[in-house]
Amino acid sequence: MKVAFHDVEETLLAPLCARAKFSQDFPWIFNDEKAIELVDQIDYDFSLKVAALRLEGTIAIVARARQFDDKIRAYVSEHAQASVINVGAGLDTTFYRVDNGLLQWYDLDLPNVIDTRTRLLPEQDRTTCLAGSLLDARWCDNVKDKESGVFMLAGGVLDWFDESQVKQFFSLLADNFPGAEIVLNAQSRLWRLISNWGLRRTGVKDIATKWVLKDARKMEKWDKRIAVIDQFSAFRNFPRDPAWGAQVERWMNFTERSGMYNIFHLRV
Repeated sequence: MKVAFHDVEETLLAPLCARAKFSQDFPWIFNDEKAIELVDQIDYDFSLKVAALRLEGTIAIVARARQFDDKIRAYVSEHAQASVINVGAGLDTTFYRVDNGLLQWYDLDLPNVIDTRTRLLPEQDRTTCLAGSLLDARWCDNVKDKESGVFMLAGGVLDWFDESQVKQFFSLLADNFPGAEIVLNAQSRLWRLISNWGLRRTGVKDIATKWVLKDARKMEKWDKRIAVIDQFSAFRNFPRDPAWGAQVERWMNFTERSGMYNIFHLRV
């Protein structure tokens, strides 16, 4: 199947490619069979993405996915019929890795992305696609069950907004999903420089990530309804494989110590 994305939408192909490639090479660390299937189905030269991402970029994407998986599984273990909302879903395949057979899953993204997603990943009995901007509160009304618990993931999406828009998004969440939890990634200024350089290598031009924040506790000052549950490096407890070499391991350790690339777990 051919796909056609524009501007920031094209960036969703790199995470898909990274998860598939890593799953093929290191399945004992992370295994995403659905991502491998999708790469096989899409008519696109993913070899360019593989070369441009480099091993470090691939590891960063997979580490985020694995941390998110752990957080979702922990929440669902206590809220088996929860509604899980994937904000900026793209071609993400988290549902297929964490589904317990009971939860309700929602994938939110822009209309063009959702159109492609539904062709590649058709909705199922417990999966619903929501087409629209994450800043448009109308999508919130389409989440039907909020009483059994609401958990959200926002992987690689809030980086593209400025801080005022991120604040607006969290106000929207607090207004519509009081008590919900969300897990997201956040970058430092140095990581933003590295990330945007990497984007240019993958062929994405004229756009760049914006939002930076190293300490989630600053978000509590935005709105008294925001509470930090946890914050930690995306590489916390992530395995280091000797095959990657000493240089990659030093980079991972430095990233972890410096807090350049973190995972935030919040309640609103």
